[in-house]
Amino acid sequence: MGELEIRQISALPPQILDLEAEAVTEGFRFLTRLVADWKSGTNRFDQPGECLLGALRNGQLIAIGGLSHDPYAGPDIGRLRRVYVARASRGQNVGKALVQQLLEYAAQRFSVVRLSTDTPEGAAFYLRCGFHQVQDDSATHVKSLVDAT
Repeated sequence: MGELEIRQISALPPQILDLEAEAVTEGFRFLTRLVADWKSGTNRFDQPGECLLGALRNGQLIAIGGLSHDPYAGPDIGRLRRVYVARASRGQNVGKALVQQLLEYAAQRFSVVRLSTDTPEGAAFYLRCGFHQVQDDSATHVKSLVDAT
């Protein structure tokens, strides 16, 4: 199957357009926003504490996900954004490995990470990744990165 490699992205690879096209067929527009925001410079996940990670297998981009400051919350709160795994790579722990890396990165800067998802599949996935569901206008799931001692 090839080894999974997760690395930071500082320039959008051309393959993002393949992922974006697939996402659109599933009714997701957030990768379209990612590409547009990147091109315009609105969001390149390049502020302190932020990153955009890509998961590659055999040199192919099969998943992507970003971490940014949460614009709806305090300065020590991060937000997972634009997490998408190619259909053919789902159920292989690619998404989980990607989210795990994003959370490790987040722990250097943030005490809490929040996100929003609007699908039952997404909600179930984030629960498996250790997030808790919350009732909030700007987030559906939250995870504390601070050990409760």
